[in-house]
Amino acid sequence: MSKTYYKEHANEIELFEAAASMNLPILIKGPTGCGKTRFIEAMGEKLDRKVYTVVCHDDLSAADLVGRHLIDEGGTFWQDGPLTKAVRDGGICYLDEIIEARKDTTVVLHSLADYRRVLPIDRTGEMIEAHPDFMLVVSYNPGYQNVLKGMKPSTKQRFISLSFDYPNAEIEKEIIIKESGVDTDIAEKLVTIAGEIRQLSDNEIQEAVSTRLLVYAAKLITKGFDEYEACMHSIVESLSDDNEVIEVLEKLIGLHFMRKA
Repeated sequence: MSKTYYKEHANEIELFEAAASMNLPILIKGPTGCGKTRFIEAMGEKLDRKVYTVVCHDDLSAADLVGRHLIDEGGTFWQDGPLTKAVRDGGICYLDEIIEARKDTTVVLHSLADYRRVLPIDRTGEMIEAHPDFMLVVSYNPGYQNVLKGMKPSTKQRFISLSFDYPNAEIEKEIIIKESGVDTDIAEKLVTIAGEIRQLSDNEIQEAVSTRLLVYAAKLITKGFDEYEACMHSIVESLSDDNEVIEVLEKLIGLHFMRKA
């Protein structure tokens, strides 16, 4: 039984299981905090596969994924990277925010993401055939994508794609209650606040409030924090440093949770 709580939004579980059964790689697109990582963790437990998570960044090298030679008192030895471990032993290699990685790094994925399912390691001369339970999953936030940081078409077209978004109000309310233990009234108010913030224009706020932040606010409330203050610390201050934006968000929060003197 899965220990990680995940509430399905559409048919993503069925699609993921089908892709896993056919050894097809998956690309997940969606905004920050909408449940992409939680989904992968839940699917890893459901399929009984270890998840190797790599958070991609500008300095991520191919060696960080594949592995490198190291030196100890016994001499030089090879140490597998997370991608190689998943390929050898089976498991889900999850590359979070793949577009943050350098394009010369992601090229190493090509032979794993097509019919060949092999990983060549130039430094050791190995050509590793992927374990039957190996699965490649990548994700990114389309809101951060630009011309310089987009996936190459030759990479993107190797994947089945899943689009994630924030859950609808009823599902989001259920998630908040399940994750934090708050009552229905507070969960409904948090969901309403999120909906109102998400309707603000990009000029007013660059990033919409995530389900993750709503859960954080709810957890503070169940810990005894005042509802207004919990929302300020978990939502408002996390979304912006601009005083004018913060003032707008403060007023919005105040419509739902009274500020105590």
